[in-house]
Amino acid sequence: MDLILWRHAEAHVIREGQSDLDRALTTKGERQAQRMAEWLNQRLAHSTRILVSPAVRTQQTAKALERDFKTVQALAPDASPVALLSAVRWPDASEPVMVVGHQPTLGQVAALLLGEVHQTWVLKKGAVWWLRQRERAGVSQVVVQAVQSPDLL
Repeated sequence: MDLILWRHAEAHVIREGQSDLDRALTTKGERQAQRMAEWLNQRLAHSTRILVSPAVRTQQTAKALERDFKTVQALAPDASPVALLSAVRWPDASEPVMVVGHQPTLGQVAALLLGEVHQTWVLKKGAVWWLRQRERAGVSQVVVQAVQSPDLL
């Protein structure tokens, strides 16, 4: 199973009285999302299931792909790594799954799957971590397929 973790691009700082869910991308964030979407669209399988947090900034990031996606409440800011892994059906999904979400959850999922530790690794804004679960000699392994930042594109 492929699991692609995409952190939302740069967003505006929360304003007084504003809900965190309502924060939108900055102009720089829109450019980051577009660059990463172009990179992803060259590599993603057509069957990739895309799950997105209900936050405005993640919705805007995902829209740059110009593909269908599903909004999943369990991926909202401060979601648990367990909730994310359950939503994507890790490691048993039959198709690749992309999650457009938030820190610290995405970093916690990466740490759990790659290091089997409960830590928060940092994914840069707009960056993608592409992980693959496979079986080798009867042992389950998680392999890093790619790590890409929009600033390097």
